Amino acid sequence: MHCPFCRHGDSRVVDSRTSDDGSSIRRRRECPACHKRFTTIETASLTVVKRSGAKEPFVRDKIATGVRKACQPRPVSDDDLALLAQRVEETLRSTGSAEIEANEIGKAILGPLRELDVVAYLRFASVYQDFSSLEDFEAAITDLRKDAEAGAAEADGVPEGSRTEPV
Repeated sequence: MHCPFCRHGDSRVVDSRTSDDGSSIRRRRECPACHKRFTTIETASLTVVKRSGAKEPFVRDKIATGVRKACQPRPVSDDDLALLAQRVEETLRSTGSAEIEANEIGKAILGPLRELDVVAYLRFASVYQDFSSLEDFEAAITDLRKDAEAGAAEADGVPEGSRTEPV
C-alpha cells in the first residue's frame, strides 16, 4: 500500500476494525517515511459474469436501481430497496464464490422482493423470467395466492391442508 502523501511503498497497520455490517475491514495505517496516517477499507471483491461472458465488479446500487422500476407506483421506500440490496449482496457473498452469474443475482432478488411487495415481485419476475403468455402470469399469481393462504392458515393456527372450504 503506497502512502497517499509521499508515495512511499510501505505502511504499518496501526488499528483494524470490522465495519458495522461485517462486510469490510477498516485499517488505520502509518507511513514509516513521512509518519502521516491514513485509512484504508478492505472488502472481498465480487465479480459479475454477464450472459455475454463479460465480467464487471458487483455494484449493490444496481440492484436497487433495477428493482426500483418494478416498485415505481408501489409503497416501497428507498430504505426498503437499500435493505433488499443488502440482503441480496449478503446472500451472494455467502456462496463463497468470487464470481457470480448475472442470472443468480436475479434469482437472489426474487425472494426478498416477494416478501417486500408482491405486485413489484410479479412485475420483476415477469421481466426476469421472461413471461410470454397469460398462463405464465396466472401460474405466478396462483403460487402467490397459495403462499398467502398458507400464511393466513399459519397465522390462524390451522395446520396447512386442514382448512376446509364451505360447500
